[in-house]
Amino acid sequence: MKPAIVISARDNVATALDALDAGRVLEVETATVTVAEPIPRGHKVALRAIRAGDEVIKYGSAIGTAIADIAPGAHVHTHNVASDRGRGDRAEHAGAAAPRLAEPPEEDT
Repeated sequence: MKPAIVISARDNVATALDALDAGRVLEVETATVTVAEPIPRGHKVALRAIRAGDEVIKYGSAIGTAIADIAPGAHVHTHNVASDRGRGDRAEHAGAAAPRLAEPPEEDT
């Protein structure tokens, strides 16, 4: 099985299909990179340098903006990327007001 997946030649990150140890050399479709730090399964690793303010591209689409410089092989996650996508489970991220709970029916006294 591949250790990481890249879908598009535009991608500047790969998604780890298994946990990746520091020092592992990844050879993916678009790059060869040495993992700089442990990367948990499902997280992203930078395939090339990403400068603060640059888009982070996964599966051919921008998923966020780097908030710090990211070196090749580094862990790419919420500590160095501001997401462009809302979580979906939190109204403030979706740009909508928080849902109001229905008032319970009044009891007859």
